[in-house]
Amino acid sequence: MKSESEAPLSGDMKTIKIKVGGVERRFDIDDPKLPDWIKKKALKSDGYPYDKKLDWDEYEKTLGQLQVELVKLQAWMQKAGGRVLMLFEGCDAAGKGGVINAIRQNMNPRSARNVALPKPSSTEQGQWYYQRYVAQFPTAGEFVTFDRSWYNRAGVEPVMGFCTPEQHEHFLEQTPHFERLIREDGIHFFKFWLNIGQEMQLKRFHDRRHSPLRGWKFSPIDVEGMTKWDDYMRARDLMLERTHTPHAPWIVVRSNDKRRARLEVIRHILQSLAYSGRDMKVIGTADPKIIGEGPGFAKGRKG
Repeated sequence: MKSESEAPLSGDMKTIKIKVGGVERRFDIDDPKLPDWIKKKALKSDGYPYDKKLDWDEYEKTLGQLQVELVKLQAWMQKAGGRVLMLFEGCDAAGKGGVINAIRQNMNPRSARNVALPKPSSTEQGQWYYQRYVAQFPTAGEFVTFDRSWYNRAGVEPVMGFCTPEQHEHFLEQTPHFERLIREDGIHFFKFWLNIGQEMQLKRFHDRRHSPLRGWKFSPIDVEGMTKWDDYMRARDLMLERTHTPHAPWIVVRSNDKRRARLEVIRHILQSLAYSGRDMKVIGTADPKIIGEGPGFAKGRKG
């Protein structure tokens, strides 16, 4: 769920009052020391099923093998004229960019595009809501990922007051019909929701705030968003309930461990498309603790 503002932070920030697990906390994100109550619970937040991150060497080996399969998939798509469209959604700091980079790292960029649209222009604001996204859809042989999409209207816009309740409801009503048209036109269409726990989000925000290389990723609206976690979760649940359909299901990925999340997303893509030369032994099987479908999977574990 993306911010409308990408303005950098300036000056010191105030201590933030937030509720975490029903307990009111004070979080000074300018303090370089991460609070113990975040550090101890980050990985296991929201009932995450593993105590440790996936071993780095195992991750690197498996990722490399899966990326070879992605290159095969792309070659098949170009010959067959196939079209693939993927949406990546999730709360801020869920790891969307990292998943997309892992997918596209060794693919030919000429036919593997990523779309990350800025705030709509005044002209775009006057158009059909979906119009600027449709303009980015894949042509024959293309593989297109969206780092956030039309689902801004299901998350950040209603939570932050960037759309009216009527616009929000209209979106929830119309989107399943819109997505049916995408599938009926023959596009291979995927929707991924990357799910993280609240403490993990706070840890990642803190890491960004104190990183000289990634500080640009942290914006004022992220600060405001930290105080609206429950609102975002209600918006997420409503979005999944209203827009999870047989023709356009939501694939939910528990993403407290970015390594496992990236591998499961790629596996799902490769398992879903019967491309030439596909090696199912290399692809392996999905981890049902990490990846599943729909609102029930998103709400199935609580910390």
